[in-house]
Amino acid sequence: MKVVEKQIEVRYAETDQMGVVYHANYLVWMEVGRTELIKQLGFHYADMEKEGIISPVVDLQVSYKKPLHYGETATVRTWIESYDGIRVTYGYEILTPDGEIAVTGKSQHVCVKRDTFRPIVIRKYFPDWHEAYERAKK
Repeated sequence: MKVVEKQIEVRYAETDQMGVVYHANYLVWMEVGRTELIKQLGFHYADMEKEGIISPVVDLQVSYKKPLHYGETATVRTWIESYDGIRVTYGYEILTPDGEIAVTGKSQHVCVKRDTFRPIVIRKYFPDWHEAYERAKK
């Protein structure tokens, strides 16, 4: 299984009054990790959008374990948890500077036509992505 890591420096604007990362910012970091994974597989989500295909989140699970604080560097680990040719579930771990798990999560996505919101079969529309996802999930 291919796992991609991306470093994120915690900015002041991402924290609450206690100096702890505000919970919704982890979702943004998951998107950063997902984008990096797709990039390392050789693709760009923007290219899919140019073809009239979007990939909305249909399910999201997040579990908060330890806080991250302003000035620390988080490591976002991202991988393909499951893929069936229509749905993709990405897995995430966000680590503290000491390598402890701060957050775990999963997000499930389905590719749809932008104008009709009907799901597509990725293998048919984007065979190169399909092959890359099949290889990366193993």
